[in-house]
This record gives sequence, structure tokens and C-alpha cells, in this order.
Amino acid sequence: MAPVTDALAAHSLNLRRIFNAPRELVWRAWTRPEMLVAWLGPPEWPAVRTEQDLRPGGAWRACLRSTSEDRVLWQGGVYREVVPPERLVFSFKWESDGHEDGTPVGTLVTVLLTELPDGQTQMEFTQQGLKSEQSLAGHRHGWTGTFARLEQWLHTYGRTA
Repeated sequence: MAPVTDALAAHSLNLRRIFNAPRELVWRAWTRPEMLVAWLGPPEWPAVRTEQDLRPGGAWRACLRSTSEDRVLWQGGVYREVVPPERLVFSFKWESDGHEDGTPVGTLVTVLLTELPDGQTQMEFTQQGLKSEQSLAGHRHGWTGTFARLEQWLHTYGRTA
């Protein structure tokens, strides 16, 4: 894997979240398509389809649909590292122009899951290589909304599991 340059580091998104759920469940939420589609995407752009080939070198794709207009956005990438149940690293890129500020660029996402002594899970999320402050702000908004949906899904699913 190529080192992160100062230019890439300048536009990195770093989020930390504590989920009231066991690490194994949070891992499955990230790595099972039928679970991922239930929470991926911010409230205004929920996922309607996900595809995963969960292995290093395997591809992933997701389709998000706007709740306010007849529009979809596809995103995808390739898994670089899959270390159950603690580490997931994958590339991320929008598949079409017009969603961000110009032509989409590839970024690198790292998800680290740590089991806490009280049975909760700490997630450290990093997205490196965002091309601008505008892109960083957009991804911060999107992922923050997405993780709020994940938290709600874990709460609901945890009660029914």
C-alpha cells in the first residue's frame, strides 16, 4: 500500500464512534450485504442495493437513492484488508461525475473495531485522499448520518437477535 502523502493527509476524515453492541455484530453489519443495505447511506440517501466480494482484492458496490428526487448514486471500490472482526480497509470512489466538486477521485477507507470492556464497540473510521475541503465536508455529513443510521439499526437488530 502506498504511503499517505501530506497532500492526502490534509483532506482526511477521522471519525470515532462508540456503539452499544458487541464487536462481532458491528463487524457483521459491515460485512454482510443484507445487513449493510439496511443502514448504509445518510437518511436522505439510503442504500437500496449492495454487493460485496469480501476478500482482499474483491470488489464492493452500493447504490444510494435520494429520498427527495428520482436520483441514484453508485459508489464502489476494492477491499485491501479484511481482518475479522477488527479491521476493514477498502478503496472508495463515486462512479459518476456531478456528485462532488468535479471528477470523483479514489480514496482509502479504514475501519477499526475495538471491543470495549463493557461489551460496547469503538469504531475508528478514516477516509484518506479526499480532494478538497468541500469533499471533506460532504463526506463528513454523509458518514455522520450513515453512522447514526448504523447506531439505530444496531439498537433495533440487537433487540431482535
